[in-house]
Amino acid sequence: MERRIDRQPSVLRSLDWWTIGIYLCLLAFGWISVCGASFSFGDTDIFSLSSRSGMQIIWIGTSIVLGFVLLMLDDRFYDTFAYVLFAAMLLLLFATIFNPHQIKGSRSWLVLGPLRLQPAEFAKFATALAIAKFMSTYGFDIHRWKHLFAAAAFIFLPMLFIIGQRETGSALVYLSFFLMLYREGMPGSFLFTGVAMVIYFVVGIKYEQVFLWDTPTSIGKFVVLLLVQIFTAVMVQVYCNDKKKTWLMITYAICTTLIFLLFSEFVIPFDIVWVQLMISAGVIGYVLYCGLSTRINNYFFIALFAIGSIVFFYSADFVLNNVMEPHQRVRINVLLGLDEDLSGAGYNVHQSEIAIGSGGLQGKGFLNGTQTKLKFVPEQDTDFIFCTVGEEEGFMGSAGVLLLFLALILRLVYLAERQPFKFGRIYGYCVLSVFLFHVFINVGMVLGLTPVIGIPLPFFSYGGSSLWGFTFLLFIFLRIDAGRNLIRA
Repeated sequence: MERRIDRQPSVLRSLDWWTIGIYLCLLAFGWISVCGASFSFGDTDIFSLSSRSGMQIIWIGTSIVLGFVLLMLDDRFYDTFAYVLFAAMLLLLFATIFNPHQIKGSRSWLVLGPLRLQPAEFAKFATALAIAKFMSTYGFDIHRWKHLFAAAAFIFLPMLFIIGQRETGSALVYLSFFLMLYREGMPGSFLFTGVAMVIYFVVGIKYEQVFLWDTPTSIGKFVVLLLVQIFTAVMVQVYCNDKKKTWLMITYAICTTLIFLLFSEFVIPFDIVWVQLMISAGVIGYVLYCGLSTRINNYFFIALFAIGSIVFFYSADFVLNNVMEPHQRVRINVLLGLDEDLSGAGYNVHQSEIAIGSGGLQGKGFLNGTQTKLKFVPEQDTDFIFCTVGEEEGFMGSAGVLLLFLALILRLVYLAERQPFKFGRIYGYCVLSVFLFHVFINVGMVLGLTPVIGIPLPFFSYGGSSLWGFTFLLFIFLRIDAGRNLIRA
């Protein structure tokens, strides 16, 4: 007979103290970084509550207390009230859209006297709990379309409300939950489609105005359409196990393209993109014919992928050039290397790269950074705080911080995999996905490798909302994990 021992000492003994140790180390290094980023020459007291570093101590202290409170609750509480918490957060997100306080063009902040809170940060743990509860219910099958779409709805609902607050960066974080869906059995074709769309966008936009040899053919459009044909052929091999049809389509696409390319180069120059569109139509028609003749549904899905790829590329090009605001278009062009704009959209990234590069191997030392002390880097204690780590601690300090985050990610993988129940495993992978997305995008943003979307670095960026939000995510999972050890035979 099984019974649960709820004695408080058992909870503390069952905690994963390695993860808590990493959490405390990140908090400590985060506070040091906030000190370095907010310190100005002439300051005499970094512990004063009138300074950012002093206030960060308050946020850190309250986060530790909050984590302790979360650990004291019964782990069954999070399962039982998952939907209630999710519904409450959705209402709060919806209400925030009509918030009269606008900060930096965004209505995502609730201002309560001296306190400013961002509901989008707290909605992450509520969304993770709701998805985990829904996907752990009896009869859920991720391979059934209605179940997969229902799970995706838990992700897109808060995203829509956050976009309504004009906070696109925070909304994009919720896409990280698809990594959890992939772990739980979502077809790999969805993940591949997402990666393919990114490739189409980057290659197509970056090389759209570059022409092939002496022809009026855009290299960007030419390469994207050729990739669509190749990807479609390869998917026939992977999902229909027909190598003959795969090589037939690849040979047809490449040989036809080569013939017209030579004709355009040496006879009559013309835009080969039109030929590529006809070749793509032929490939799609052939895949549909195979589907009708064999009655294998995978062929229809592959044809849908090819059609969707072409529609996405041309619609993305239209949106970029005709729908997006000028500052958004400039920001994307800077990221793709089409524009420099070092005094405008590329200023933040350029200055952060200078700060990180100036740190060298060992850094300039605590509070000795020049780029940060002279305030050359905007948002240097929030979104761009990693540049302070690079400047003051150098390559060795930056590598140490990234190794700490890597240790946290690997520990979360270990904890998620050892969960005896589906609810705990799914929630654990949601937490892992959010942390991985934040670290990858934020550090990449500072280094100029990813778009500047304005999301914080976990436990480092200044402020209470993000720190509390990450503490909620992590400590709820630690409590769920501790609960597995409280079951005794």
